[in-house]
Amino acid sequence: MATLSFPLFPLGTVLFPDGVLPLQIFEVRYLDMVGKCIANGTPFGVVLLTEGHEVRTPEGQERFHPGGTLASVQDSGMSAPGLLQVTCRGAARFRILASERRANGLWMADTELIEDDHAVPVPSELQGAADALDRVLASLDEVPEQRWPVLPPFRLDDCGWVANRWCDLLPLPNDQKYRLLMLDNPVIRLELLHDMLDEHGLITS
Repeated sequence: MATLSFPLFPLGTVLFPDGVLPLQIFEVRYLDMVGKCIANGTPFGVVLLTEGHEVRTPEGQERFHPGGTLASVQDSGMSAPGLLQVTCRGAARFRILASERRANGLWMADTELIEDDHAVPVPSELQGAADALDRVLASLDEVPEQRWPVLPPFRLDDCGWVANRWCDLLPLPNDQKYRLLMLDNPVIRLELLHDMLDEHGLITS
């Protein structure tokens, strides 16, 4: 598989394919990075921090997990001078082969993309997770679409999509979300989410 190089944005969150990620950007390194991504129509990589902070500090250096998700900017605007607000959408997952931090603090990485989840119909024994998500989506009717935590098209018949949306919505620890993100099998990912939902009484027969 071909190696791809792109900038990284280490964050205290996990982005899933087709997930929504709103960001407020004010650091020069990321203003420049996102500006170039918008101008060129190219993505950047979101990775989960293991050490350090989203905002650069003199005493700390970021460390992050060796995999993540590409993010493409869907909408952007300057809400104040030097403050860029963007809405991003998750795309392909990737593994980092090598990374380096440039003098301006921006991380660049050589990566390989992870194959997208195969479309697998939701089996009957896991249908409760899809039905519960359908109820959540139905409740969004009164909310302006730009504030939805899930964006269409809705694929409630697909294991990977349903599992990923529950990963977006549930308040799971980030390390657990990262492990779910990197699972190769979307059915297993949905099984794990189905069990969590069942334990909290969110699955109805």
